[in-house]
Amino acid sequence: MSPSLRDTDETRPLLGNDRTDAASYSSSATQRSHSSEPPAPDHVSRTDLAWVLAGLWSAVFLGALDGTIVATLLSPIGSYFNESNRSSYIGTSYLLSVCCFTPLYGRLSDILGRRGAMLLALSFFGSGTLLCGLAPSMDALIAARALAGMGGGGVMTVSSVAVTDLIPLRQRGLYQGMTNILFGLGAGLGGPLGGWMNDALGWRSAFLLQMPILVFSFILVALKVSIKLPEEVESQPLHAKLRRIDGFGSFTLVGTVGCLLLGLSLKSTEELPWTHPVVWGLLLASVVFCVLFIWVETCYAPYPVMPMRLIKQRTPLFVSLSNFFGSVAAFSMIYNVPLYFSAVRLNSSTGAGLHLLPHSVAISTGSVFAGWVMRRTGRLYNLTLFSCLLTVLAASLVACWNESSSALHLWLDVVPQGFGMASVITTTLIAMIASVTREDIAVATGITYLFRTTGQVIGVSLSGALLQTVLTAKLRERIHGPDAISIIEDIRHSTTIIPTLSPELRKAAVDSYADALHVVFICQAAINFMCFLCCLPIQENPLPGTHEEQEEAYRKRRDTISRTDSESS
Repeated sequence: MSPSLRDTDETRPLLGNDRTDAASYSSSATQRSHSSEPPAPDHVSRTDLAWVLAGLWSAVFLGALDGTIVATLLSPIGSYFNESNRSSYIGTSYLLSVCCFTPLYGRLSDILGRRGAMLLALSFFGSGTLLCGLAPSMDALIAARALAGMGGGGVMTVSSVAVTDLIPLRQRGLYQGMTNILFGLGAGLGGPLGGWMNDALGWRSAFLLQMPILVFSFILVALKVSIKLPEEVESQPLHAKLRRIDGFGSFTLVGTVGCLLLGLSLKSTEELPWTHPVVWGLLLASVVFCVLFIWVETCYAPYPVMPMRLIKQRTPLFVSLSNFFGSVAAFSMIYNVPLYFSAVRLNSSTGAGLHLLPHSVAISTGSVFAGWVMRRTGRLYNLTLFSCLLTVLAASLVACWNESSSALHLWLDVVPQGFGMASVITTTLIAMIASVTREDIAVATGITYLFRTTGQVIGVSLSGALLQTVLTAKLRERIHGPDAISIIEDIRHSTTIIPTLSPELRKAAVDSYADALHVVFICQAAINFMCFLCCLPIQENPLPGTHEEQEEAYRKRRDTISRTDSESS
């Protein structure tokens, strides 16, 4: 059953059952109190809003385009520098940087303003992309990708925060759906566009030809994005604003996330054992940084980059966890479904990739559908649970694939995963925004994207490590003889060799991959179910349909927090 609509904050007991009627909530907007509080966002004209969205969304589109372009170019770049064994670090350095710096932009957008934070993100992303196109060596290219990731982590976060400032919550989901369509379009075009650029103009052109879009986005953001911050922040000089940055908290957060993801990535890409000193040393360092980070954010930082009071609240906590588990499962499926068709069905790379096309279409459809439902009903709880169950269904269907599965199942079983996860990502973001005060929106959005991006990288790394572990064990059971070790290593590192093997070895390889992927797909279903469990405690707050109603909701939530703090003291 859906929780009742509430106008109180997340500080209430977990089993509280007080009810607030939606109609009384709407009528209370007319009794708005003009107390000292942050100013309401400017009501921009439709034309200005279109220009603002063009500036923000062009950057989102470019970020998605860049990611798949670079994935396509890893092999040509590795061959160009004669360092193919290190080409995976081009992607890893970017993803690690994105994960580490994404949450920092939530607080930066409250200090520098939405425009200032977005321009900073575009500057890092643009500088890194330009340096990639000019890189004289593989080391320089890897460093440039890390620099680009420092900005790429902020593009999605700040654009989401800015759109939230301008669009009432009831309509916000629909705009998030349109954002996801552009993101999906960019990701879909990046692969073929990157391949064409490499063949026609060389791999450097794929980076350099992104610059005109970056300049277009930079100019529009600089000219059109103008969202007021609270007066106490607006009136401060720049050096005073910079002092509000939580340097120690940012450093320990980057250490926590960076060491964790680097350790898992090395375990997966370099196939190091868990007992290797580099792997367990990085994981131990992540734990130490995490303890320091919690202490800094709880006891030391006056303006914490991740306020612990938010994580302790019911909806922000479970939104973060649901985004984490959902992203782990989603990216595990995105990377392993094509592998199934390459290694088990022995399809070409093009044919394997095409099986994700229905999934990509479902992602765009699911996000827009969720936005449309929230706009029509003003509710999100039941939609969130239904969407989560779709992902569990999809992962269960994929886990049942075998040699007798029909072509229809192989094409369509991934659709509920894309549709459901896109809907969950949209509804939980709105649930997060609706559960906090306006002062915390930017930070809360950054937290959501942190858990989401961390889940993406961990999903790829852990599923890869699990796959290789099971695959190696199965291959050793089935392949024997004097050349067994070298054959097993060849099969593990390249699926293209499988069709060239003798019938006995080919069957052993196909069956081993099928067994390993079956285990991975079962784990995906379990993780999607964890996502569903995390969505159950999420509370449903009213979704205001106008700016006035939204300001009233923020005022009520702020008053409730003040009363709760007074009572507890």
